[in-house]
Amino acid sequence: MLVLTRKLGESIAIDDHIKIVVVQIKGKQVRLGIKAPKETKIHREEVYKAIQDQNVEASQSTLEDISKLTDELQKK
Repeated sequence: MLVLTRKLGESIAIDDHIKIVVVQIKGKQVRLGIKAPKETKIHREEVYKAIQDQNVEASQSTLEDISKLTDELQKK
């Protein structure tokens, strides 16, 4: 892990397309601004983890599960 020290207004560049800027420091919290291409997916870690967990759960669906879901959707 690379550990860097930055002050308010300073930034970190990742490749040529991503820039992370220290926008605000308030007590023990740091507010970061991220400039990246629109196609770059950026999530808080807890959101990213939830997405990954849902993807794993969805990948373990059986044909029976999908059939039940299809039946329910057709009823509506």
